[in-house]
Amino acid sequence: MNRLSNRVALITGVGTGIGRATALAMAREGADLILNDLASETSQSHLEDLADQIRQQGRRVRVHFADVSNRMQMEELFAASVDEMGSIDIALANAAFSVKKRIVDTEWTEAQRMIDVILDGTFHTCQLAAQQMISQHKAGRSGGKILITGSIHAELAMPFHGVYAMAKAAGMRFCQSLAAELVPYRINVNSINPGWIDTPNERNFISEAEIQAVATELPWQRLGNPDEIAEAFVFLASPEADYITGQTLVVDGGLRLDTRSITKGLD
Repeated sequence: MNRLSNRVALITGVGTGIGRATALAMAREGADLILNDLASETSQSHLEDLADQIRQQGRRVRVHFADVSNRMQMEELFAASVDEMGSIDIALANAAFSVKKRIVDTEWTEAQRMIDVILDGTFHTCQLAAQQMISQHKAGRSGGKILITGSIHAELAMPFHGVYAMAKAAGMRFCQSLAAELVPYRINVNSINPGWIDTPNERNFISEAEIQAVATELPWQRLGNPDEIAEAFVFLASPEADYITGQTLVVDGGLRLDTRSITKGLD
């Protein structure tokens, strides 16, 4: 407990799923939170509830709605957050947008939105976090952790995820490049590639019955849950991971290692 005490963490796309679970996990470990999501009636309700849960743990919390793909809005988010919270020690670029279609059937507006949120959003979040952490380093505040939510789709070719996979794969290389640049400031940059995680967004594409049926065919015979990804992010944000940078941790229940399709009938 308290591995993140006296740290301020900013998380984008925090309304549900991995973002929400990570915010709660970091609060349990002592961090104060800056919660970001795209403005809507639903997200406002989700973030108000999340903020209340974090305050009940005795942590400070700030809620700020902004579109991660909009540079001006993100600059306002960082400036206002630093003004209120004093610092940003952990930043998680988690916001995403997904449309599951074949590449040939994907509308350009759908592809552009995925690129805007995943690529532009990750760039804005990480660059602004890096600038703030460098400034803090020069002022004597040590450390800084920049984190990125990737995807197993960045490593595995699967139908219906082409544009999403392209954007997530670019994020992996961006993570490495940024990490190399920030080594002199002892700012760690790492990402996590989750496998198939049981989040509300999955229900936008297939039914509950279909999810449960497919889950039994996965190597671990179930979907992962957001808390499992959140705990991995807490580790990467903690002092225990001070000597880890430029890495992508795969948390997929063995999905990347699944060779059953080429060994079927040989057992």
